[in-house]
Amino acid sequence: MRVLLVEDEEDLGGAIKRTLTQHKYLVDWVLDGNDAWAYLENSWTQYTLGIFDWMIPGISGLELCKRLRLHKNPLPVLMLTAKDSMEDKVAGLDAGADDYLVKPFGMAELLARLRALQRRSPQFQPQELTVGNLTLDYGNNLVVNHNEAGNKQEIPLTNKEFQLLEYFMKHPNQIVTTEQIRNQLWEVSAEPASNVVAAQMRLLRRKLAHSGCENIIETLHGTGYRLNLITPY
Repeated sequence: MRVLLVEDEEDLGGAIKRTLTQHKYLVDWVLDGNDAWAYLENSWTQYTLGIFDWMIPGISGLELCKRLRLHKNPLPVLMLTAKDSMEDKVAGLDAGADDYLVKPFGMAELLARLRALQRRSPQFQPQELTVGNLTLDYGNNLVVNHNEAGNKQEIPLTNKEFQLLEYFMKHPNQIVTTEQIRNQLWEVSAEPASNVVAAQMRLLRRKLAHSGCENIIETLHGTGYRLNLITPY
């Protein structure tokens, strides 16, 4: 789940990013609306949610919403603002925001509102994703392997390993390139080492193999990788 956070208050932006990262969101955080629009126009990157502060340098959060809707972009947007009058709320919603959160707010409420937006979104992500005998449990941040004996074995993964496995499980039996993985699973502003995808692949494969899921991710030399669909027992 990838989020575009547009917030120019560095303390607040940092706190939101840390909270979302702890809950396995991948967060691109920018400080002004011009950078935000550049990120939204990047065809390589697909966002699940947007969190826009209303009063930001450059293009305002309100204008970002208007541009999204003008371009028929259905990205769910949560607007953050200190403006709490009824007129301001109406203006934000009419501009295309899906929900409105007045500062100051608690992180628990922020997370709850994001979950609600996801449920209402056409791109709604269920609490679980199952491919073959592997299940991603988003609610508990777990990966479970249903083994031959019918037992469930939890596989401990880091945030990045979880995101990597999720990407493959959303594209089973499809070839995905290193460039696609790097662009979707690392922040736009990050400059990961050239071998970062291969390094994460080694770590993920090692944990999967330890749990009885050997060789399910195939390397196609010169092309990329493929998750071969596993038949459940």
